[in-house]
Amino acid sequence: MRACPSSSGGDTMNSDCTLGHEVGSSPMATAKPIVFVVDDDMWVRESLETLIQDEGWQPETFASAQEFLERPRAFTPSCLVLDISLPGLNGLELQKRVSVERTDMPIIFITGHGDVPTTVGAMKAGAVEFLTKPFNDEVLLAAIRQALGRSRLLLAQEAEMQELRDRYASLTPRERDVMALVVSGLLNKQVAGELGITESTVKAHRGQVMQKMKANSVADLVKMTARLHESAATNHSMSCG
Repeated sequence: MRACPSSSGGDTMNSDCTLGHEVGSSPMATAKPIVFVVDDDMWVRESLETLIQDEGWQPETFASAQEFLERPRAFTPSCLVLDISLPGLNGLELQKRVSVERTDMPIIFITGHGDVPTTVGAMKAGAVEFLTKPFNDEVLLAAIRQALGRSRLLLAQEAEMQELRDRYASLTPRERDVMALVVSGLLNKQVAGELGITESTVKAHRGQVMQKMKANSVADLVKMTARLHESAATNHSMSCG
């Protein structure tokens, strides 16, 4: 069963502020949050659906982990209220999948028979809360608010990182060469010698790099380069894992 309502360089500004401004004004920032519920108990799903709707959030309910996984990723603030005991893929196994495939979706566990090792394992794996049925509605709602706040932050960071990747992708191969040498600390004359081009050409490429990357200074470029390398390393690690 699924319940899914039908509503649905020449720059003077600091690069981080620019990215933050763009993210804050994006549709993602104002989209209606989605609270996913995965529980094989129909009564639980229906009661949580009503509770979530009353708070102004959009509920989507699923009877199994597999049914939830078939739902395309939502690029909007969201969280997952997840039962531990499920037919087929259980809650902890689904948590492992979500932590890799939907990193912006915090999880709140609910269970009828929790035990200490299970609770500790779920929390260590990043769960926001672990509630034993029957639980207090206000406790659950507080956990959902916390989870949605975390989701907004994670989505904003992801959008900011994607904007940075797009800026770097707009550079020509030669501009990337110049950027790499500039952030390594070389002067224009030294960059020219390394690349076998004139110093005036280096200056022109450097100006384009600053403009396209929306950097105020070489220090900005260094920070951007570090973030790009860190993101690439993380993505590589996740793909290999």
